[in-house]
Amino acid sequence: MKSPSTPRGKNPAKVRRKTREELNQEARDRKRQKKRRGHAAGSRAGGADSATGGGKQRPQKDPRIGSKTPVLLGVTGKVVGQHKPKSEKPMLSPQAELDLLETDERLDALLERLEAGEALSAEEQSWVDAKLDRIDALMQQLGLSYDDDEDEEEEEKPEDMMRLLRGGS
Repeated sequence: MKSPSTPRGKNPAKVRRKTREELNQEARDRKRQKKRRGHAAGSRAGGADSATGGGKQRPQKDPRIGSKTPVLLGVTGKVVGQHKPKSEKPMLSPQAELDLLETDERLDALLERLEAGEALSAEEQSWVDAKLDRIDALMQQLGLSYDDDEDEEEEEKPEDMMRLLRGGS
C-alpha cells in the first residue's frame, strides 16, 4: 500500500545521485568534525578553570601535593601527635564505680539465677565473673572486704583440728 502523501498515478521523483566530488567533500567535513570532539589539550592541568568563567577565581590547590605537616625521621623518646584512644566510659572514682557495680540490675538478676541453681551460658558466666573480679579489686583498693569474717573462721578451724589431733585437750 502506498503512503497517502504521494498522489496516485504519478511516479515519485527520482532521487538525484551525488557525484564523487560531493561525496569526498562530505567525508572531509565528517572527518573534520570528528577531529574536534573531546576535551581541549591540557584541560587536566589548568584549562578547566578558564572554561567555567566567573569574576573571582582563587587558584586551586594542586592535588598532587600532600600534607605539609613535618614528619620525624629519627627515633626520639618523645612521640609527637600520637593520641591515646579514648575510653568508652568516663573514668570514675573507685567508690563510684563500686556503687555502680553493686546496683547493676543485670548482675543482680544473673546472681539470683545462679543462686536458684540455673545454669548460665558461657558468655553470661564470663561476664558475671569479670564483674565480680572487678568488685573484689575495687573493694581491696578501697580497703573494704567482706572476706574478713571468712578469714577469721578459717583461722579458727585449723586450731580446732589441731586440738582434735592432739587428743581434744
